[in-house]
Amino acid sequence: MKRLVACFALAALSAAAVAADKPAPKARATKASTRAPAVSDFNKEGDPNLQSTAALVLDAKTGQTLFAKNADQVHPIASITKLMTAMVVLDSKLPLDEAVQISTEDLDTLKGTKSRLPVGAHFRRDDLIRIALVASDNRAAAALGRSYPGGIAAFVDAMNAKAKLLGLSATTFVDSSGLAPGNVSSPADLGRLVSEASRYAEIREYSTTPALDVTLPDTGRKVAYVNTNALVRAGNWDIGLSKTGYISESGKCLVMQAIIAGAPVVIVLLDSWGRLTRIGDANRIKKWLEKNPSLIAGNFRAG
Repeated sequence: MKRLVACFALAALSAAAVAADKPAPKARATKASTRAPAVSDFNKEGDPNLQSTAALVLDAKTGQTLFAKNADQVHPIASITKLMTAMVVLDSKLPLDEAVQISTEDLDTLKGTKSRLPVGAHFRRDDLIRIALVASDNRAAAALGRSYPGGIAAFVDAMNAKAKLLGLSATTFVDSSGLAPGNVSSPADLGRLVSEASRYAEIREYSTTPALDVTLPDTGRKVAYVNTNALVRAGNWDIGLSKTGYISESGKCLVMQAIIAGAPVVIVLLDSWGRLTRIGDANRIKKWLEKNPSLIAGNFRAG
């Protein structure tokens, strides 16, 4: 089977896989509907006017909080779960070039999301990590958990043990994909999780790959995937790690490690509603820090 080849052509952007990050299409708005008013970038205090229910911005070097909004609230985190999935697989030292067969056990019977990874096909474990992080493919994440020694139950135990080791007291995992709403965390915990995940070269590389082609082993057909984070695809951010998430219970979620105003920061956005709310909030944070670069040196602003 050919290895995955990263493909950065913009023409691939329309071929993304259906994942937990992608809600079912909504009905077209009627003529009677009105467009929501534009949201200002900053509030009257000069802080970023974030629409996400909970958010956190950290100085990645010091761990200092730069901005917080409901940072201790616990929310379902959807496919943000896949960052922990990738860490547990990499920690296990299982052979990354070992072939893992896709099974009917990997099908999503909870939310009904689809995948273009055929049942019965074999993929390298490394390839499944790539697909799970780039395209947020649930079948890939399920196969990673199922193929762990002891199966998915042992894998979830390892996820929760890792969370405990990192001091993530508000975090619980119940599966490897993030499809179940029982996968929960807080912005405060996720800030630490993102910082830890940033230590893994594979996670940094794979989660920030704009697009890739997968060659199906049995047919030789190529399948194009794109990154579920539009900011990674846009190319005007310096992003070191990225993961999106969506299920109906979580709203849209986004975590990133990025260089802003010359310094590394961690951004956590949970429970965003609206097609572009999490992207808008990330851009507001970027503008805020670029306007106030001295904040990264130590000032705390609570929202």
